[in-house]
Amino acid sequence: MNVSLAVWLLTIVALCALVAVDFFIGRKPHDVSVREAGTWTLVWVVLACLFGLGLYFYGGGGPTGEFFAGYITEKSLSVDNLFVFVLIMGKFAVPSQYQQRVLMVGVIMALVLRAGFIAAGAAIISTFSWVFYLFGAFLIWTAYKLVQDARKDEHDEEYQENKLLKMAEERFGVADRYHGTKLWIEQNGKRVMTPMLVVMLAIGSTDVLFALDSIPAIYGLTQDPYIVFTANAFALMGLRQLYFLIGGLLKKLVHLSYGLSIILGFIGVKLVLHALHESGVHVPEISIPFSLGFIVLVLAVTTVTSLRASKRQERQEPAGAERVGADGA
Repeated sequence: MNVSLAVWLLTIVALCALVAVDFFIGRKPHDVSVREAGTWTLVWVVLACLFGLGLYFYGGGGPTGEFFAGYITEKSLSVDNLFVFVLIMGKFAVPSQYQQRVLMVGVIMALVLRAGFIAAGAAIISTFSWVFYLFGAFLIWTAYKLVQDARKDEHDEEYQENKLLKMAEERFGVADRYHGTKLWIEQNGKRVMTPMLVVMLAIGSTDVLFALDSIPAIYGLTQDPYIVFTANAFALMGLRQLYFLIGGLLKKLVHLSYGLSIILGFIGVKLVLHALHESGVHVPEISIPFSLGFIVLVLAVTTVTSLRASKRQERQEPAGAERVGADGA
């Protein structure tokens, strides 16, 4: 799809305006209710659907299918990322009324960082077609690692600060408590970071690692930088509200990592087949409609089996507790 510079600029301005509105509405620190989170999650989903509909009139069914396949994939991957966000919030003991501000700034940082990854990916793909082999192999390896991590129950582990974050803390120092939404304060005659800034940096820098699998994954569904960028933008901008909406449900999505591993492995195979096709090898290619249907089906099955497994576990726990009580008596 040929997108002019004017359309690019208009899209970026519109997205910035949406982010500004979102920031303005949530500028006052407060505890986010389920109703508020649900309303704004629905708003972002509707906006994404309207954008996809606009793509249909602008570029036809092909770009629309690519956008929705990319959007759903990025959204599902971002749900898995919420597990880490929960760990980060707990690690830094972020007060509940400040969590939305942390997530808002973290999402903006993530969007800027991903824009750089997307631009770099587009430049590499246009120059080196063999990079699809690397992307495909990386996604297949990531899918395998997700399964291994799920078996180890990685989400129960404590969040470990990365080296960049530790260097910043050692260089500037960190205040001993939160000071509202302030990022810097004067302490003992020295300008130091507040825990608020530290946790924002943690959220933003952690997303760099998330982008390592999400960007190759969406490039496996479309090579159009405009669709890649907008799908990522809409998936990320609704992430803050999604955090508060399904925060309590995250532990019930026990099979999510398995579903994501299947999706990433599927896209990895799709990339390898595309690379072989580009190299002149006659192999079947996986269409976007099939990819979209497969991704939706996997997510639906994963959600249903997760909820069933969680209910079964909840029923077993009281029974186990009663047996322990009886034995103790």
